[in-house]
Amino acid sequence: MTLWRRLFYHPEVNYALRQTLVLCLPVGLCWLFGNLQMGLLFSLCPACCNVAGLDTPHKRFFKRLIIGGSLFAVSSILLQLMLENWHIPLPLIMLSLALLLGVTGEISPLHARLLPGALVATIFTLSMVGIRPMWQAPALFAAGTAWYGLFNWAWFRISKEQPMRETLSQLYLQLADYFEAKYSLLTQHTDPETALPPLLERQQQVIDLIALLYQQLHMLPQHGHHHHKRLFQRFQVALDLQEHITVSLHQPEEVQKLVEESHAEAVIRRNAQVISARLRVIADDILYHRLSERFTMANELAALEKIAARNPDNPVGQFCYYHFSRIARLLRTQRPLYRRDLMNSQPRLPFWPALKSYLSFKSIALRNAARLGIILAIGSSLGLFFNLPKPYWILLTIMLVSQNGYNATRVRIQHRALGTLAGLLIAAGLLKLELPEGITLFCMLVITLVSYTVLRKNYGLAMVGMTVTAVYTLQLLAMNGVHFLVPRLIDTLIGCALAFGGTIWLWPQWQSGLLRQNAHQALETDQEAIRLLLQDNPDAVKLAYARMQVNQAHNKLFTSLNQAMQEPGFNSHYLADMRLWVTHSQFVVEHINAMTILAREHYMLPEALATEYLQTCEIALQSCQQRLIYDGPSSEAQLINAPELHPDMPLTEMERHLRRVISHLSVMHTISSLAWKQRPHHGIWLTRKA
Repeated sequence: MTLWRRLFYHPEVNYALRQTLVLCLPVGLCWLFGNLQMGLLFSLCPACCNVAGLDTPHKRFFKRLIIGGSLFAVSSILLQLMLENWHIPLPLIMLSLALLLGVTGEISPLHARLLPGALVATIFTLSMVGIRPMWQAPALFAAGTAWYGLFNWAWFRISKEQPMRETLSQLYLQLADYFEAKYSLLTQHTDPETALPPLLERQQQVIDLIALLYQQLHMLPQHGHHHHKRLFQRFQVALDLQEHITVSLHQPEEVQKLVEESHAEAVIRRNAQVISARLRVIADDILYHRLSERFTMANELAALEKIAARNPDNPVGQFCYYHFSRIARLLRTQRPLYRRDLMNSQPRLPFWPALKSYLSFKSIALRNAARLGIILAIGSSLGLFFNLPKPYWILLTIMLVSQNGYNATRVRIQHRALGTLAGLLIAAGLLKLELPEGITLFCMLVITLVSYTVLRKNYGLAMVGMTVTAVYTLQLLAMNGVHFLVPRLIDTLIGCALAFGGTIWLWPQWQSGLLRQNAHQALETDQEAIRLLLQDNPDAVKLAYARMQVNQAHNKLFTSLNQAMQEPGFNSHYLADMRLWVTHSQFVVEHINAMTILAREHYMLPEALATEYLQTCEIALQSCQQRLIYDGPSSEAQLINAPELHPDMPLTEMERHLRRVISHLSVMHTISSLAWKQRPHHGIWLTRKA
């Protein structure tokens, strides 16, 4: 593989090249024709388009560009009309625009990004009021959005769906890391409460990437190209791999017994290393557009098969050989074990139903828009009250650091503040060099490229470079970069403080208050999946759909728990109990993964026995749900027991998984009874209650 291919298709380099070229090419052309200021103003448009998510490959790519560019232009016109002609105060303008554009959040999550993008365009227009003609800012945003869209369309045509390739490559890498971590320390995983949490972190990343790939695949054109079909096939293979990799036996005593009686640990570790290495090779092949070489691990599987044959009474050998052989088949053929359809994409409401839903006080989109509008209104009022020379930087900082949730906003604020401070110190020293204009532009180009290269990995470090380029931009526009240093720092700190205060006090999105709701939803998806599993001749496509819903619902619960652990003022004992509850919920998920494989291969139960297990599981699940809703003392005297074993019938693998599911649900019910007694009833909890 050539060095150019490795550089061009590298995720961070590809992203940095795309963002730098779309930003700097207009600046370079305008500089060559002697109109550098127009080029620098034109470079504001990509920032709005990035915030609005207009660089996302989509089957309606150009339609979204037209809508986004129109919103930018209309917001710019409205700001100038209300500020100059109608003399409406700036705080009221920012609040009204946020509420007006907030309906986009009710249509779909992707449309929700148009709100901050349009508000950023409005803030940029504020910096040009009284300096440029009224028509220039809207025309600038319309032309800039068109340039941005055409450039990205051409870029994605050249790179052949590179964003999706990057996500799919990351998925295979995460599967490799998860598989290696799971089997490399086999004998040390004796205590699930200590061994499972690190694996849960990796499992969470895998499910997040799968959910992202579902969204990206739904955005592809319906007709599809050949490389689309190939990527879809690789994705289906990854789903099968995830299904087999996440299945666990959960019998540490049997593992220890097999290791003591044979050299199984070395054989299993060797198989895991070979599979993990192959997954990483496939990840690179996907990313760098290479055809995969032939693969076989017959010798490793033969050694594992011998251990399974020599220890017929120990289930560990048969378990590992079965799943490892299926994984090896997937890696050898690069074809899914069965065909499946995509899950439904995120719902998208038409405009009028979305508007009706948006006008309700229960609307999350309305709360988000109102929160953002109020913070911007307060920032505008502070700028007017203190007569700050660059008040629009307060508003811009608010927009760039406001994220979904407390923890994400807190981290972004820290990175933004520290990165801005370091960048201003560096810029102050560089301005004293008094470099020629051409050298200055070249330095800005290099700094921009480096900043975008590290942006997705380290936002704070990227902010250092972006602050330097912002100071140099003002220096080239108005020759006042030195006078801008201190105001920029003050405005940034004010904007960070306002965004943090709004996150805490204005309809806060506390994840700790959503734990019960997410736990209840996870149990609901478990129940639906078990109903499908215990039907006669269950449909493989429906089983795959239900299995992914189970995994994603549990992942949502696990994510909210992790974020709740970092939120202030909550009972740590309660969260520790909930972490144990989530651990047992993960066991249930893994058993559902295993039963999905068995049901698809027709390892079913007799109808009467399946009905008995289904009734027992539904009672256990509903009991756990009621325990989550009801805060009072429990009236149940005993735990739910699995159906009695029939002495004349051997215990099947499906029954073994079902009995373990019932056992975990009993433990979860007990934990719920203890956890809610520790739930705090005062202080900050009152603002978090779901």
